[in-house]
Amino acid sequence: MPGKFFDEWTLGERITHQPSRTVTETDNLLFSAMTHNMQPLHLDAEFAKQSEFGQILVNSTFTFSLAVGLSIADTTVGTLVANLGFDKVVTPRPTFIGDTLTCHSEVVEMRESKSRPAQGIVVFKHELTNQRGEIALSMLRTVLLKKRDA
Repeated sequence: MPGKFFDEWTLGERITHQPSRTVTETDNLLFSAMTHNMQPLHLDAEFAKQSEFGQILVNSTFTFSLAVGLSIADTTVGTLVANLGFDKVVTPRPTFIGDTLTCHSEVVEMRESKSRPAQGIVVFKHELTNQRGEIALSMLRTVLLKKRDA
């Protein structure tokens, strides 16, 4: 499914992306190993049992990356010029192995590019919710998109 061009978006537009994704132990282990994040809260079940959470916490940078990945098919595939930035990334609830995460996106800002008339800037608010409806991650992603008619 292709993304949308700048001139196809409307301010306030909301999307719930599908499919959702259930986080596995392998996801967390491989992502933590690939990024050299050896935090025992992510990797050591016995250590994590002694924490206030009582279990392994999923690496929050995996959760962040998953939000981007789940959102791109509906937002920016084939229309993206560049990701310009990620802001206000918060993780109000921990993600645990076995949680199923769903990404929701809202267009919170749009503006024409001053230096590139064939492109425009869109700011998306992405939220990941778990199977209990709790927000696990929220962030703003600013993108530079092509215009359809340019």
